[in-house]
Amino acid sequence: VVIDQFISLVNPERDIQPYVANLTGINEKMIRTAPKFHEVAKRVVEITEDTVLVAHNAQFDYRILRTEFRRLGYDFERKTLCTIDLAKTLLPEAESYNLGKLSKYLGIPIANAHRANGDALATLRIFRILLDKDHDKSIILETMRDAANGELSKRHVDLLRDVPTDTGVYYLHNKFGHIIYIGYSKNLLKAVSQHFAGQVEISRKLRKDTRKVTIERTGNLMIAQLKWLEELDKVSPEYLSENPVFSTNGSDYQDLLHDWSGKTFAIVDKGRQEGEKSVILVKKGKYQGFGYANLNHQINNIHILESVISQVEGTQDHLRLIASLMARKEHYNILELNTGS
Repeated sequence: VVIDQFISLVNPERDIQPYVANLTGINEKMIRTAPKFHEVAKRVVEITEDTVLVAHNAQFDYRILRTEFRRLGYDFERKTLCTIDLAKTLLPEAESYNLGKLSKYLGIPIANAHRANGDALATLRIFRILLDKDHDKSIILETMRDAANGELSKRHVDLLRDVPTDTGVYYLHNKFGHIIYIGYSKNLLKAVSQHFAGQVEISRKLRKDTRKVTIERTGNLMIAQLKWLEELDKVSPEYLSENPVFSTNGSDYQDLLHDWSGKTFAIVDKGRQEGEKSVILVKKGKYQGFGYANLNHQINNIHILESVISQVEGTQDHLRLIASLMARKEHYNILELNTGS
């Protein structure tokens, strides 16, 4: 999923060589009003912070960026991943590894070839194919090992192998099998990896004590957080996250809680797999629980809904969590229901 993008020509403050103009189609007139590098540098830093730079011939692109930042007196450092190197490992049968020929071999069209946007989208599609071919996740795991300055042991790498990139709740267990930490994430593998690779005190403790990782897929983040909240009450793990699960600031949040008083409704979202949807039920202003239903279920019927959800003892914290997420203006499918009484 593309969560952000930044596309811009940059004025190089020098003449464009004829060879480059012929290759890219970029001419002097096009870059005359384009921003200079120092004008976009902050955005480049922001969009690449805490990321791995993936590129076709990554060292070339990375060297250009580091050179330009060095001229500004800034030390730009990022981890890199080269799709040429990865393709040579995972696609040894390919005849050529240049972007155009490799894209053609994989059936990937390139719009605006040799322009940043077209080449970047083609590289993204190639990278996705390579990840699919990387059955034992050696690409991701090797990247995580590098990000941790080599601190990930074979034990940590083995623990990560069965963790998916799905949305859900994860449990870290100690050598006795006891749950010592519970978390939630849109990307379970990334979240657990960050615990093992982090340099803060809790990461060092979890890296030392974790002997097993179990997960539960939820399909979406709202249910992951609701499940996390319920599990904390049941388990009382040894280590707790210092980050609050929801914010109680903002008029939208307060308005939602006020509007829900006495109302019955369901929040419908995607489920854990294709053909399934998730349902969160609030009845007469009180959280009832969540569950999953097939797409052919008639979920506008309160009695059917009550049969598919796992009912819990709802608290005000559950409603606060739901309201805080909905107040962020994300789209949610709300079904108002009639209780029949």
